[in-house]
Amino acid sequence: MALAIVHSRARQGIEAPEVTVEVHISPGLPNLTIVGLPETAVRESKDRVRGALITTGFEFPAQRITVNLAPADLPKEGGRFDLPIALGILAASKQLRADRLADLECVGELALTGELRPVPGALPVALQSRRAERNLIVPWDNAGEAALVSGACVLPARHLLDVCAHLDGSRPLAAVESRTVAVPASEEPPDLAEVRGQFQAKRALEIAAAGRHNLLMLGPPGTGKSMLASRMPGILPDLTEDEALETAAVASVSGMPFDPAAWRRPPYRAPHHTASAPALVGGGSAPKPGEISLAHNGVLFLDELPEFDRRVLEVLREPLESGGITISRAAQRLDFPARFQLIAAMNPCPCGYLGDASGRCHCSAEQVARYRARISGPLLDRIDMHVDVPRQDPATLLDGAPRNEETSAQVRTRVIAARERALQRSGQPNALLTPRLIERHCMPDSAGRALLEQAMARLNLSHRAYHRILKLARTIADLAGSDAITSAHIGEAIGYRRLDRAPAAR
Repeated sequence: MALAIVHSRARQGIEAPEVTVEVHISPGLPNLTIVGLPETAVRESKDRVRGALITTGFEFPAQRITVNLAPADLPKEGGRFDLPIALGILAASKQLRADRLADLECVGELALTGELRPVPGALPVALQSRRAERNLIVPWDNAGEAALVSGACVLPARHLLDVCAHLDGSRPLAAVESRTVAVPASEEPPDLAEVRGQFQAKRALEIAAAGRHNLLMLGPPGTGKSMLASRMPGILPDLTEDEALETAAVASVSGMPFDPAAWRRPPYRAPHHTASAPALVGGGSAPKPGEISLAHNGVLFLDELPEFDRRVLEVLREPLESGGITISRAAQRLDFPARFQLIAAMNPCPCGYLGDASGRCHCSAEQVARYRARISGPLLDRIDMHVDVPRQDPATLLDGAPRNEETSAQVRTRVIAARERALQRSGQPNALLTPRLIERHCMPDSAGRALLEQAMARLNLSHRAYHRILKLARTIADLAGSDAITSAHIGEAIGYRRLDRAPAAR
């Protein structure tokens, strides 16, 4: 009778709880049993492990083998436990030294040839193994994301034999230094200078980037709304290391391709308007993050906003306020971060040409109101800025090389300076200020206060809109380098609450 213990990690949301793989070999009819709430892929690992061990020249014990994945009440999924199960069998059958396993953790799926295949969620595993002060063995293809965790000892391996050679001391695995894995250079985001004209919309985009405000663009088809939105990541500051790690952890557990070269850049997600609520907020029998979590610390762009199902849009209200989403299932409850910046675009009316100089719109006021009513008032109230993106003069597009068009780098410099002012003052972007901090940092001068009172009365603004105007004015003042919030800053902020006014009737 023999027992071996190997440390590994499960996947639960963006967390990686520890799993102890206990392998027990005893006399009896040849059989391999896996217990500890394994799902189908985990139960099938016994066949992958048997094939890999025999192919690589090891002996598969012809005895009764019991593999316990503890804790027993934690669901286990995927092929990530193949490697620790194989090592446990080898250690329990005395084919491998068991004393070297105490300070190690490992994850990895095994091919029948013994090669190691990547698993999702390597970054959260690396974070937790660093906290546990253990070395981590991962498949070679997971080394890029795992090595992003500074201070973690990551040992990448290509084959089961490489891991065994490391454990018996004949050929130690080389640790990967943090962020030194060779990765292909990522493409630069598109430049704001490529958008001709639209200076008011560009100004709104700059303010939104500086304060992390939500933005809604209204305009006829083809006026550049999508182009402007796609340039937003290029003017945003890089993520801090903590933000980047949290964002990368979401991408890692999602099972999507992960680019370590772009890990400090804010993510940009643009789901189609046919996306379902689970696709947007996350879900599934084994819940995975949705688009709002994949856009964490970045930009979520919703084009053709009224074309989204209303029930889908309503689920955005809570994460817009709380910065997170909770997905509940019968067996578990998972929390995913979702602190995203919403950029949305829509036509002003069903045909798309309300207010256009061509006079092509023949929509009635009732049709316009019904079209805009697809977006609920509470959701619209959570969007700080509403800006028009009108059709440009054809001469602007045909006038050869662009003139007076600022590049993303120029705008980004001002955005970073304004963001730094906000962080030094309150420790967070202006859009995230609490009511207490708004009272402390966002109060205007007497002229600005009088103007805001008039706007509240005439536009019948909600208390939420009142706070958002103050936060927006604070960002405008930061871009101007002003400590005081004047009536000019308040006036510009009020001007971005376009949809608080009734649509023009024909």
